[in-house]
Amino acid sequence: MSTSQDGVRLQKVLSSAGVASRRAAEDLIDQGRVSVDGEVVREQGMRVDPDQVVIHVDGVRVVVREDRVYLALNKPRGVHSTMEDDRGRPCVGDYLRGRADKLFHVGRLDAETEGLLLFTNDGDLAHRLMHPSFEVLKTYLAEVPGPVARDVGRRLREGVVLDDGPARVDSFRMVDSYAGKALVELVLHEGRKHIVRRMLEEVGHPVLKLVRTQIGEVRLGNQRPGSMRALNRTEVGALYSAVDL
Repeated sequence: MSTSQDGVRLQKVLSSAGVASRRAAEDLIDQGRVSVDGEVVREQGMRVDPDQVVIHVDGVRVVVREDRVYLALNKPRGVHSTMEDDRGRPCVGDYLRGRADKLFHVGRLDAETEGLLLFTNDGDLAHRLMHPSFEVLKTYLAEVPGPVARDVGRRLREGVVLDDGPARVDSFRMVDSYAGKALVELVLHEGRKHIVRRMLEEVGHPVLKLVRTQIGEVRLGNQRPGSMRALNRTEVGALYSAVDL
């Protein structure tokens, strides 16, 4: 456990991170619900260096570094997942102009796909979120030609063979059907290029419209297209938990 006599009192660190008031933070410590560098803390007044320690409350990591930024963009259709575009096309970097932080996007969405895209300056977290070994789930809503046969979900869950190898979804469900079209939800941890579009094409339902609605426990919700918001403490903690940080 890394402590520092010149550091900040643990309850103040927790309060500054928005976990609880200082008094409530003291109660959390008394209850054994706080750990520093993997060790449960029960000592009041412990001083730590927020830039050097890893703090968990109830097993969920608390982000205490004030220089860390975590943002969610609802990427509109037609916007490219690049920070700059040498052909002058709209890109996600347009939504970050004027920010002093050096941010980068976590993964990509193709230009025609809308929805949730994360940005951060936390390189370790971003790397793990993108690495297939951590199997972070991503949820998509796809509008496809209907009707959708009953066996499509089974085929996608069992796996289909694409030109770069087999692929399968973790779950599939029918959301709605209307006027020769259907709305389906797919959850998968695959990250290959155009993977959702190619899988649906393979089972005979080419994508008409595609939106990513969730990454791990972070949901798009009713966030309007083109808007950017900061992730809350619970969302950031859930992302850390998803990749074992």
